[in-house]
This record gives sequence, structure tokens and C-alpha cells, in this order.
Amino acid sequence: MASSRLRPRKLSEPTISRLPVYQRIVEGWQRRGETSIDSRQISELAGVTATTVRRDLAGLGSLGTRGSGYEVDVLVERIGQALGHDRSYKVVVVGLGNLGRALVNSSNFLIRGANLAALYDSDPDIVGTVLAGHVVRSIDEEMVSATVGVICVPPEAAQAVADQLVAADVHALLNFAPQVLNVPLGTAVHYVDFSIELQILMYHLNNGTGPLGGGLLHSLGIAATNPLRTP
Repeated sequence: MASSRLRPRKLSEPTISRLPVYQRIVEGWQRRGETSIDSRQISELAGVTATTVRRDLAGLGSLGTRGSGYEVDVLVERIGQALGHDRSYKVVVVGLGNLGRALVNSSNFLIRGANLAALYDSDPDIVGTVLAGHVVRSIDEEMVSATVGVICVPPEAAQAVADQLVAADVHALLNFAPQVLNVPLGTAVHYVDFSIELQILMYHLNNGTGPLGGGLLHSLGIAATNPLRTP
């Protein structure tokens, strides 16, 4: 039975990073026709304690009954609502080199509700080609209106691209360039730096600190740092 939309309380960053993992677990149960799941089952697959699962999910509002677990359909819906999957987003990608192409061609790149609005590049050999059903536009063209801008350019070009996106009223940036961006207040920036992720991965490997993987890189099939460990 579908639940009505409830506004969850403000969630912590560790909880937010674990929710997509929980979502994948519960969606797997949903595909198999299971109707309920409990915190212990989620915890075993996610690599965290059942207490952590219950605490994280409590932030989504009233869910389940103590001792009887969670209704799978309701949990899928409520996690999706918390992560914004019930809304619509337009995404633009700037930089269609190897990384940009890999992202755009990945079936796991766009979350539910997100739509690819435009692609941009500065290479004349790439501009005008068709990728993921879109004709690649020149970076010199005016940016289309979008919700999220994904930056996959060399570090020396990242700030100029960020400026263009902000000027186009894009207030959420996912930056894959190893460059810290200077953006106005009110603009959200999330950094994905593979070299940093690799260093942290090696730390966990060398220190035996448990299961790895999660977040965007996990969704793309790339091992990253462990967002599942409680702070």
C-alpha cells in the first residue's frame, strides 16, 4: 500500500550516504516479490548494524511496527521521497572525454526523475556528434536551464565552466575535476575526486576497516570509500 508523502526531518550526511544502499537492497526484495523486510536483513546486506538501520530509517517518519519489519513498497517509496526521486530534475554534462562519456552512457548515472537536458564540450571533433540521444553542443553556446551541472573537464577549465553554469541559474554542481570551485552562496557543490577516493580505499584496505562501496561511485560500479560505517 502506497504511503502519503511525508516530509522527513533533516538527515545527517552519513544517513544520506547510506540511504541509496538501503534503497538498492529493498528494491531487490521488491523485484523478487517480497512484501516485508526487517532491519537485521537490511543490515546484513549493507554491512552496518541493525541499530544503525533503524536509526537511519526513523528519520523518514513512521515506518513499520516493532517486531514485524518494514513494508517493502512503503520503504522503497519513502526512501525515494527522501532522496528526491519523486521530483523532476534536468541535468547538463560539460566535458565529454572518456569520463564524461562513461557517465552519460551508464545506465545508473541518472536517478529516477532526472533527465539529461544537454551535453557540452569544447573539442570541435566532439561538438555536433550524437551521444545518449543528444547532439553535443559547443561550450561557447548559452547554457540551457537545468537543475544540476556535471563538470567533467580538466582542472584548469573547471572554474570557468562552473561560472557558466552558475550564470545559467544552475545551483547544484557535481564536480569531477580535481579543482576546488569558487561559487556563490546558495550553490551546492559535491566533489568526486578519484585519486582521493583511491587513497581512502587503500587506507581501508591496509587497515582492515570493513566493507567498502557506496554513493555515486558505487552506483556506477566503482569501488569507493565506505559510507556505511557509523561516525
